[in-house]
Amino acid sequence: MTKKTFFGAMAVVTAVALTGSALVASNMGFKLNYTLSAPGAGSNSGTNTLALPDNRQTGMADAKNLMDDIGFASVTNVQKFLAATDTLTAYTGRKAGGTAFPLLAGSGYYVKMATAVNYIVVGSDDPAVAYALSAPGAGSNSGTNFFAYNYHQTAADAKALMDDIGFANVTNVQKFLKASDTLTAYTGRKAGGTAFALTPGEAYYVKMATTVSYTPSHY
Repeated sequence: MTKKTFFGAMAVVTAVALTGSALVASNMGFKLNYTLSAPGAGSNSGTNTLALPDNRQTGMADAKNLMDDIGFASVTNVQKFLAATDTLTAYTGRKAGGTAFPLLAGSGYYVKMATAVNYIVVGSDDPAVAYALSAPGAGSNSGTNFFAYNYHQTAADAKALMDDIGFANVTNVQKFLKASDTLTAYTGRKAGGTAFALTPGEAYYVKMATTVSYTPSHY
């Protein structure tokens, strides 16, 4: 199943609303209160995007750990984007529910909720970590990467993110609109849409023309 078909048929990708945040421990540490919405409660389908920190709390190694930390009964599944095939794989934690895939720094995930939860995300970002953003045929099918927006990144909107990565290397940045279960894209070119704001805790699609090892600018 292609990403386009999956989005259209299943309507599964939903963005998360940021409800508040506070920095703790150090200038790179944080504690984020983040709303994961259920169907009809700020979300059409109940599936939310989630960006986790580089350094997660102890015991947060895989999809099962994430479900347990949120509250297992509240979560229907966790989904991972596979750049090599432009598809999603899901872990439900139930019978025949797939493999609890590892959680990786810089990778966004989808969390489909049965009930809404104000999830406290705890961890820190590492300003030395570089993320591989792959072009078509270089670890990615279409050049689309699902990027976990860094909590202390200086890029405030889609244009700033493209500039920080290297504008000529990026085809577009895409954001999911949870109210309609659709994607909106910003290209930075003529008639290329609006440079939407970036929200800590959300994940975004970054479509690359060339491969870049990206170290985000931080404050």
